[in-house]
Amino acid sequence: MGNTRRILTSLLLAGLLLLALASAAQAAPLAVPDLGLTPAEGPQETMQTMQVLLLLTVLSVAPAVLILCTAFTRIVVVLGFLRTAMGTQQLPPNQVLLGLALFLTVAVMAPTLGEINDTAVQPYMQGQLTQAEAVETATVPLKEFMLRQTREQDLALMLQITKSPAPEGPESVPFMAVVPAFAISELKTAFTMGFLLFLPFVIIDFIAASTLMSMGMMMVPPVMISLPFKILLFVLVDGWHLVVKSLYDSFLM
Repeated sequence: MGNTRRILTSLLLAGLLLLALASAAQAAPLAVPDLGLTPAEGPQETMQTMQVLLLLTVLSVAPAVLILCTAFTRIVVVLGFLRTAMGTQQLPPNQVLLGLALFLTVAVMAPTLGEINDTAVQPYMQGQLTQAEAVETATVPLKEFMLRQTREQDLALMLQITKSPAPEGPESVPFMAVVPAFAISELKTAFTMGFLLFLPFVIIDFIAASTLMSMGMMMVPPVMISLPFKILLFVLVDGWHLVVKSLYDSFLM
């Protein structure tokens, strides 16, 4: 169980390092080993093959790293709630919401990624740290970011589920307990913000339905009347600016 946790933690952190400095990495060319069906001729060729397989595994978990270890979850859930509350069906399109959420995630995570770059990635690229030391160093700022947004009861639950000992401090909290606890806390925060976004739009729907009912126009769908007013209200109050600002400020608390 301990080896599995260490392997998964290394994969998650390695994926984060790839996302943080994919464009800045100046690594030496990687010799591509022979991946044919012929048996490996020696330990070196076998290790090269295993390195390629490990790299492919890291690339496959990179989306999970982006979703579960960053601000992406809260942002994309709140934006989804906003679109549902407005009742605009597929507008804005999913690609627009995901792109906006991705860029906001980069903006929110910039200080953390910058610290990881300065303390772990660059020293590792310059040969000042070993791979194990770089992974351990990169864990610290990422844990600090996630723990600031994680509720104590969620962290306690995941420590109980993973049967981890009580940590002595933030640096000793197991990474495999921090990630799911952070995800649960992010979902609760996102649902809370989504509920607050729903309230004004629900009031407009209620007023439109009550007005149509009092006028005897029961055959007219209330959404035909409320939708233009919801869009007008959202535009007049500069809703996109307020939502994005609120999302960004929520990570600074």
